[in-house]
Amino acid sequence: MSTATNENSTGTTSTASEELPVHEVKLTDVAAGKVRSLLEQEGRTDLRLRVAVQPGGCSGLIYQLYFDERLLDGDAVRDYDGVEVVVDKMSVPYLSGASIDFEDTISKQGFTIDNPNAGGSCACGDSFH
Repeated sequence: MSTATNENSTGTTSTASEELPVHEVKLTDVAAGKVRSLLEQEGRTDLRLRVAVQPGGCSGLIYQLYFDERLLDGDAVRDYDGVEVVVDKMSVPYLSGASIDFEDTISKQGFTIDNPNAGGSCACGDSFH
Protein backbone atom coordinates (compact mmCIF):
# COMPACT_ATOMS: atom_id res chain seq x y z
CA MET A 1 0.00 0.00 0.00
CA SER A 2 1.46 3.34 -1.01
CA THR A 3 0.81 6.63 0.71
CA ALA A 4 0.19 9.60 -1.55
CA THR A 5 2.12 12.70 -0.60
CA ASN A 6 1.94 16.31 -1.67
CA GLU A 7 4.26 19.17 -0.81
CA ASN A 8 2.36 22.18 0.50
CA SER A 9 3.20 25.83 1.15
CA THR A 10 4.35 25.16 4.73
CA GLY A 11 7.27 23.05 3.50
CA THR A 12 5.80 19.79 4.72
CA THR A 13 4.48 16.78 2.94
CA SER A 14 0.88 15.93 3.62
CA THR A 15 -0.38 12.39 3.80
CA ALA A 16 -3.84 11.12 4.49
CA SER A 17 -3.09 10.75 8.20
CA GLU A 18 -0.28 13.15 9.20
CA GLU A 19 2.05 15.98 8.26
CA LEU A 20 5.66 14.99 7.54
CA PRO A 21 8.63 17.34 7.07
CA VAL A 22 10.22 17.59 3.63
CA HIS A 23 13.98 17.04 3.20
CA GLU A 24 16.32 18.75 0.73
CA VAL A 25 17.79 15.62 -0.91
CA LYS A 26 17.43 15.69 -4.69
CA LEU A 27 16.82 12.58 -6.79
CA THR A 28 17.69 12.90 -10.48
CA ASP A 29 15.27 11.66 -13.11
CA VAL A 30 17.72 8.88 -14.02
CA ALA A 31 17.97 7.73 -10.38
CA ALA A 32 14.18 7.91 -9.93
CA GLY A 33 13.74 5.77 -13.04
CA LYS A 34 16.20 3.19 -11.73
CA VAL A 35 14.46 3.07 -8.32
CA ARG A 36 11.09 2.69 -10.07
CA SER A 37 12.50 -0.13 -12.22
CA LEU A 38 13.91 -1.96 -9.18
CA LEU A 39 10.60 -1.69 -7.34
CA GLU A 40 8.73 -3.02 -10.38
CA GLN A 41 11.15 -5.98 -10.59
CA GLU A 42 10.42 -6.75 -6.92
CA GLY A 43 6.69 -6.34 -7.47
CA ARG A 44 6.53 -3.98 -4.47
CA THR A 45 4.70 -0.68 -4.55
CA ASP A 46 4.80 -0.22 -0.76
CA LEU A 47 8.54 0.49 -0.50
CA ARG A 48 10.37 3.81 -0.26
CA LEU A 49 14.03 4.64 -0.88
CA ARG A 50 15.58 5.38 2.51
CA VAL A 51 18.77 7.44 2.57
CA ALA A 52 20.73 7.62 5.83
CA VAL A 53 24.11 8.56 7.22
CA GLN A 54 25.67 6.11 9.70
CA PRO A 55 28.94 6.08 11.65
CA GLY A 56 31.55 3.95 9.92
CA GLY A 57 34.08 3.74 7.13
CA CYS A 58 37.62 5.09 7.20
CA SER A 59 36.47 8.75 7.11
CA GLY A 60 33.87 8.47 9.88
CA LEU A 61 30.49 8.41 8.09
CA ILE A 62 28.95 6.18 5.42
CA TYR A 63 25.84 6.46 3.28
CA GLN A 64 23.08 3.88 3.48
CA LEU A 65 20.58 3.48 0.63
CA TYR A 66 17.95 0.79 0.92
CA PHE A 67 14.27 0.09 0.41
CA ASP A 68 12.05 0.42 3.46
CA GLU A 69 8.34 0.01 4.01
CA ARG A 70 8.37 1.89 7.32
CA LEU A 71 7.96 5.55 8.16
CA LEU A 72 9.63 6.34 11.47
CA ASP A 73 9.02 9.19 13.90
CA GLY A 74 10.81 12.28 12.60
CA ASP A 75 11.30 11.02 9.04
CA ALA A 76 11.35 13.61 6.26
CA VAL A 77 9.77 12.55 2.96
CA ARG A 78 9.83 13.85 -0.58
CA ASP A 79 8.04 12.40 -3.60
CA TYR A 80 9.69 12.26 -7.02
CA ASP A 81 6.94 11.33 -9.47
CA GLY A 82 5.83 8.31 -7.46
CA VAL A 83 9.20 7.48 -5.90
CA GLU A 84 9.26 8.41 -2.22
CA VAL A 85 12.65 9.25 -0.71
CA VAL A 86 12.81 9.09 3.10
CA VAL A 87 15.54 10.58 5.32
CA ASP A 88 15.64 10.03 9.08
CA LYS A 89 15.77 13.09 11.33
CA MET A 90 19.40 12.52 12.37
CA SER A 91 20.59 12.31 8.74
CA VAL A 92 18.71 15.35 7.41
CA PRO A 93 21.43 17.92 8.33
CA TYR A 94 24.19 15.77 6.80
CA LEU A 95 22.27 15.32 3.54
CA SER A 96 20.73 18.77 3.03
CA GLY A 97 21.33 19.76 -0.60
CA ALA A 98 22.74 16.35 -1.57
CA SER A 99 21.89 14.91 -4.97
CA ILE A 100 21.44 11.21 -5.76
CA ASP A 101 22.11 10.04 -9.30
CA PHE A 102 22.52 6.70 -11.03
CA GLU A 103 25.46 5.94 -13.33
CA ASP A 104 25.54 3.09 -15.82
CA THR A 105 28.81 3.28 -17.73
CA ILE A 106 31.51 0.83 -18.65
CA SER A 107 33.61 1.97 -15.68
CA LYS A 108 30.91 2.43 -13.05
CA GLN A 109 27.40 1.26 -12.28
CA GLY A 110 25.40 2.30 -9.27
CA PHE A 111 23.93 5.13 -7.27
CA THR A 112 26.15 8.12 -6.52
CA ILE A 113 25.67 10.85 -3.94
CA ASP A 114 26.99 14.35 -4.50
CA ASN A 115 26.96 15.92 -1.03
CA PRO A 116 27.99 19.57 -0.51
CA ASN A 117 28.18 18.92 3.26
CA ALA A 118 30.96 16.34 2.98
CA GLY A 119 34.25 17.85 4.15
CA GLY A 120 36.25 15.12 2.45
CA SER A 121 36.14 11.43 1.63
CA CYS A 122 38.40 8.43 1.75
CA ALA A 123 40.27 6.98 -1.23
CA CYS A 124 37.64 4.29 -1.75
CA GLY A 125 34.89 6.96 -1.93
CA ASP A 126 32.54 5.00 0.33
CA SER A 127 32.84 7.19 3.42
CA PHE A 128 33.09 10.90 4.21
CA HIS A 129 33.49 13.40 7.03
